[in-house]
Amino acid sequence: MPSPASEPRTPIRVGIVGLSTKGGWAARAHVPALAELDGYELRALSASSAESARAAGEKFGVPLTFGSAGELARSEEVDLVVVTVKVPHHRELILPALEAGKPVLSEWPLGTDLAQAEELVALADARGVRTAVGLQARSAPPLRYLRDLVADGYVGRVLSTTMVVSGRNWGATFREGGEYLLDRANGATMLTIPFGHTADALTMVLGELTDVSATTATLRPQVTHEVTGRTATMTAEDQIAVTGTLESGAVAALHFRGGSSRATDFHWEINGTEGDLVVKADTAALWMGRITLHGARGSDTGLTELPVPASYERLPRFTGRSAEYAYNVAYAYAQLHDDLTTGTRLTPDFAHAVRRHRLLDRVQESARTGARLTVTA
Repeated sequence: MPSPASEPRTPIRVGIVGLSTKGGWAARAHVPALAELDGYELRALSASSAESARAAGEKFGVPLTFGSAGELARSEEVDLVVVTVKVPHHRELILPALEAGKPVLSEWPLGTDLAQAEELVALADARGVRTAVGLQARSAPPLRYLRDLVADGYVGRVLSTTMVVSGRNWGATFREGGEYLLDRANGATMLTIPFGHTADALTMVLGELTDVSATTATLRPQVTHEVTGRTATMTAEDQIAVTGTLESGAVAALHFRGGSSRATDFHWEINGTEGDLVVKADTAALWMGRITLHGARGSDTGLTELPVPASYERLPRFTGRSAEYAYNVAYAYAQLHDDLTTGTRLTPDFAHAVRRHRLLDRVQESARTGARLTVTA
């Protein structure tokens, strides 16, 4: 790994597992994010076969290609392994990186369930491997500014926080390639993806939940393909309502609905003794897209936008589709670079991912039993 004292700095050589000519999250977010950052080199990729890996290497200009994640992880020219495949394959593709002793960044969710996440963090700890998980909303400049506004007393003592969010997927129809999201067993559901990402952002700003009471439902057990009309079974939850208590004693209420709303796709309020804050987003996926903050306090009679100070912006602004997908991922990579080169711990790691999986597990158990449950660290 590069030394923090080296000048010029040797770039961290990245190998992406799952970069494909078909596109996907790696192509939309990770490739443009890395292209904008100093200190990284996209050196290698692996795909489902050597042939498809070579094709992806030619398309994205990546010099080293491998037909398996194990080959990539063992390469002496790869410093950081990045796993960007669908959730059901995370475990099998993360294991080779851990066994090779390579730092690894996995997309969220870490595993299909809590048990898988605990297995992976135990192996990482046993091997002494640095890890990171793709909960990039907490890296976004507006949300870091929001956290500081709250900490600095903008709203006074926080009394409550409320979220209303659309899941985008898990509505009446599903997209091509999205059928795997419908099966709860695959671990890529509205609870694990949008709820998991957004709840993590909430806890970053306001502190952890100490208890939860949840109601979930699958009200559309049969959904149709948006183009062909083909019917498929959905077992994932399409309604999630969670109330709970934050460490501060404030009350939290989160409602996630499958599909999109004609009224509100995303709304987040923080209400306190001295003021109010509102987070607006141009997409229901808080971890992607443009976020704006609005606030009012004291004698203010209406909300005004609160621009993010320039000191929170350390990277160039992305344009086009990259502005939606790559912006927060780039900030997460910038923090990870600091972690790997200077020893800081800014990036959520596998242990943090286990904590978030544990929250999801409590939500599911509360919904199943009807009990209000304590959330353990």
